[in-house]
Amino acid sequence: MRFGAVPLAEAEGAVLAHSLRAGELRIGKGTRLGPADIAALRGAGVGEVTVARLELDDVDENSAAARLARALVGEGQGLKLTEAATGRVNVHASGPGLARIDAGRIAAVNAVDPMVTVATVPEWQRCTEGTMIATIKIISYAVPEEALGKACRAGQGAIGHVSPRLSTAALIETETGRPASDKGARATQERLSRLGVAMSEPLRVPHEVAPLADALKDCSEDLLLILTGSATSDSHDTAPEALRRAGGEVIRFGMPVDPGNLLFLGRLGARPVIGLPGCARSPALNGADWVLERVICGLPVGAEDIAAMGVGGLLKEIPSRPRPRDHRKG
Repeated sequence: MRFGAVPLAEAEGAVLAHSLRAGELRIGKGTRLGPADIAALRGAGVGEVTVARLELDDVDENSAAARLARALVGEGQGLKLTEAATGRVNVHASGPGLARIDAGRIAAVNAVDPMVTVATVPEWQRCTEGTMIATIKIISYAVPEEALGKACRAGQGAIGHVSPRLSTAALIETETGRPASDKGARATQERLSRLGVAMSEPLRVPHEVAPLADALKDCSEDLLLILTGSATSDSHDTAPEALRRAGGEVIRFGMPVDPGNLLFLGRLGARPVIGLPGCARSPALNGADWVLERVICGLPVGAEDIAAMGVGGLLKEIPSRPRPRDHRKG
């Protein structure tokens, strides 16, 4: 692509680089100048314009953005692409779920040519219908076919959408002498509803191994959630032991995300079980959200996956936290 000022007589077929006003005449930036535009500019006394002139091997910005967007999304379901305009295509989720982003492939695309850019939300970010999860922008008016082809190959299938797989959940709350408030159940219901999961009426049992184990065995929902009246402070504390007594197993206790450290993950048969940390009573983002959302969407979550959540896992502290992480004053 050649860019710069040219005499008006040489501008036909080129792309106008800057909007022009001359008396009553206005021609917008990005207009491909045709004979009528040239005549109007000449009549307005314009003798020179700044334009971008495409070479034979150049692909115009809109065609390039559309091609790259199709390559990035591939056969991905649950995504919608906007029509290309001014070199941009946006990718939106068509329903609830998580954004699947291959960071390595996106980085490879962005390394091909500075004029070819892709920006996305973080990997596994929760989305609802209409959420924009990526934008593809060709900065210049055109890019060489060679660069576009390389970018399309590098980014093939890098953007996807994972829909919820589980549809029902049970919440069991334990009580330590006084009835549990509705705060935890309301916050949990809100989290589940974002991904279209129905929560049955919360169950409340004493904070003891046996009644909690019995309650777990009696549940038939796809996902089992436990919110204890007293914080789980060890892998052999009340809730993890109740899961074992019910015939299940504990996969991991504790996570490197704060707030959310005291989460535990397990399973009872084929069903996932999540021991929610106390911070889950707040609607604010915490580590439980990341585990809960991935489990609901059928993504594998094991001990190593949780261990890898530490980078980026220092989240905003919840104001109601009994023991703030930073005790310094002043």
